[in-house]
Amino acid sequence: MGDEKRIIGGKNVILCIASLLVLCVLLFPLFWIIVTSLKTEQEIFQVPPTLFPHVLNTKSYAAQVETGDFNMFRSFGNSLLIAAGAMVISVILAVPASYGIAKYRFRGKKVVLLGFLVTQMLPVSVLLTPMFIMFKNIHAYNTPVAAILADATIGIPFSVLILKNYFASIPKELEEAAYIDGCNRFTAFIRVLIPIAKPGVMVCSIFSFLYAWGDLAYGMTFIIDQQKRPITAGIFNFMGQYGTKWSYLTAFAVVTIIPVALIFIFMQKYIISGMTSGAVKG
Repeated sequence: MGDEKRIIGGKNVILCIASLLVLCVLLFPLFWIIVTSLKTEQEIFQVPPTLFPHVLNTKSYAAQVETGDFNMFRSFGNSLLIAAGAMVISVILAVPASYGIAKYRFRGKKVVLLGFLVTQMLPVSVLLTPMFIMFKNIHAYNTPVAAILADATIGIPFSVLILKNYFASIPKELEEAAYIDGCNRFTAFIRVLIPIAKPGVMVCSIFSFLYAWGDLAYGMTFIIDQQKRPITAGIFNFMGQYGTKWSYLTAFAVVTIIPVALIFIFMQKYIISGMTSGAVKG
């Protein structure tokens, strides 16, 4: 018995060490970006490279808040508006759509599901031209509305496919019990089914927000005014005609990924539970 415990303990130690090594490998690019953002341009290209900056350079971060064509706070607000708008539209449309697909039988149901799958496989370059024409015709071009609607087309199919499994796994008896208690179809959906599917709704909300936050193509194509563009479009401000300011570029990247990191740190419980439940239900 003691030998078995020692063997199991030894295996656990080996697995922990292997996990730490894998974690270090995965986090090294993030570490290198942060370190590079704190170096001078000369030290960045020094051979051999330095693991830590010899001279701490904070000018790259100060440049993020300078006034002018590009301002970090304004672009941050633009991205927040676009990402939040796309998230709200995705959730509002995907939740009832996924409920209808999961709970009702209708002709062409498989075709509808196939349509959601196909839309996720289409490359962004194929969608830019028809969307551009559409937004021009409805006078939404060069406004945040265009980017919000375009980004919502990414989050809606994903959300529908994830939430469909949640609603399909909810026993029909729960909905019938809500009817007996005086609820109609709509109130039963709001008070009973949505709270049960809350982990899935949270996952869809998070990923819809992250899709929109990290979007570059739609923000660059449908918004031409720099003051209205999202934060991801600001990367081009540090790519000049005579070279790239790598310290500025990496500092910009660090600032950009802060919201994403915070979301995964504080919302990981919902992400893990939502993705695992959605993978086995339905």
